[in-house]
Amino acid sequence: MLTTPLLDPALLSRFAAIVGEKYALTEPDALAPYLVEPRGRYGGTSPLVLRPGSVEEVAAILTLATETGTPIVPQGGNTGLVGGQMPDGTGREIILSLGRLNRIREIDLQSNTMTVEAGVILQTIQETADENGRLFPLSLGSQGTCQIGGNLSSNAGGTGVLSYGNARELCLGVEVVLPSGEVLDDLRKLKKDNTGYDLKNLFVGAEGTLGIITAAVVKLVPKPKGREVAWIGLQSPQAALDLFAIASDRAGAGLTAFELIQKRALDFTLKHIPDTVDPLSGPQPWHVLMEISSGRSAEDARTLIEEIVGEGLEAGLVADATLAMNLAQVEAFWKLRESMSWAQAPEGGSIKHDISVPVAAIPAFIEEGAAAVRSVEPGARLVCFGHMGDGNLHFNVTQPEGGDRDAFLSRYREMNDAVHAVVRAMHGSISAEHGIGRMKRDELIATAPPLAIDLMRRIKAAFDPAGIMNPGKIV
Repeated sequence: MLTTPLLDPALLSRFAAIVGEKYALTEPDALAPYLVEPRGRYGGTSPLVLRPGSVEEVAAILTLATETGTPIVPQGGNTGLVGGQMPDGTGREIILSLGRLNRIREIDLQSNTMTVEAGVILQTIQETADENGRLFPLSLGSQGTCQIGGNLSSNAGGTGVLSYGNARELCLGVEVVLPSGEVLDDLRKLKKDNTGYDLKNLFVGAEGTLGIITAAVVKLVPKPKGREVAWIGLQSPQAALDLFAIASDRAGAGLTAFELIQKRALDFTLKHIPDTVDPLSGPQPWHVLMEISSGRSAEDARTLIEEIVGEGLEAGLVADATLAMNLAQVEAFWKLRESMSWAQAPEGGSIKHDISVPVAAIPAFIEEGAAAVRSVEPGARLVCFGHMGDGNLHFNVTQPEGGDRDAFLSRYREMNDAVHAVVRAMHGSISAEHGIGRMKRDELIATAPPLAIDLMRRIKAAFDPAGIMNPGKIV
């Protein structure tokens, strides 16, 4: 039962008139896809979803929202995993969906940039770059449905961060509608600009709490002339770390991915994802998916990866390995890695941790983190995989086999506290690439330096004095 009054129908009509009846969704069936996130953990209610088709319409919506004190929840492709795109349960928040702002405004191959609107699907940007002989290196498991505005608002990471950086580092400029309805046009292509505060980076990673990104200038890079992928079996995370040192030394920036994978994560994927095959001839306790890219030639990339794997074998670090022989095998290897999050669902309740620690601390973190998991639930099954090259692990915990899902998930906070205590002791982060949203807001407030929280709140108050922008998220 709602505890606060519903929004006035007359006010809803004023909002709907901005975008037109066709793009103002009110029917339950039409609203449903916007009211629950992919894992079904976070949901809410809303009387209205607005789908503006222009920056001017977004500005008009926010002007009216500030004038009337109406909370607005921006939403992109609705692929976020921490509830940042979800309304609350009061029924007083309006969802603003950016999906119709989906034009690629410009491709500048000399500047190596693409100017895109917030609703452009990430995979569309990747494919457009590829058609023009370029690479847009942001790569996520949800790239077929996530939108670039959401990627920037959550400062998404993915598998290419090791070499290319996260979303923030791939963004040169933004167009943002402020809560006042003013439009900040900062769609510049400059790689060097020291003219005052870097305003764009206030909005990248802010999860829609300061304004709405409606367009961005993103970086492109030359498409590699050679790309080689290896699947490697090892005995331990320490062996993987030692192999990473060899790969970094040999390949430098040509090392474009180095993914660490626990056996159980692979086992779940082979069990639950159709058309997947173990790349190795026998079981290994740990795996690495390594990618080498070369701007010179395919032969150069092949030579590099063979040298790295060979040196790893000679050093006793590599127990088994296979190199992809064609594009189909490359895609098969990456399908295994990108399916791991979803492969956990059939095994029951899963408690997620999206953490980062210094790369050198990863083996110690896995050992101490596993002990922390056992201290909370001895029968829980650790499912660990992630971007070892940049220190980011998805340190997930699946319920005991045959256990009660709800009882296990009721210990979410207890499990988070235990694992995150290890993270903080190693000076790591409790949110490496998924954002804060609703899930981690209270923990951020409780554990971040008080002055840091105070400064964030001051920034929020300065940009959004009416408090309408994605309330209840971050701070």
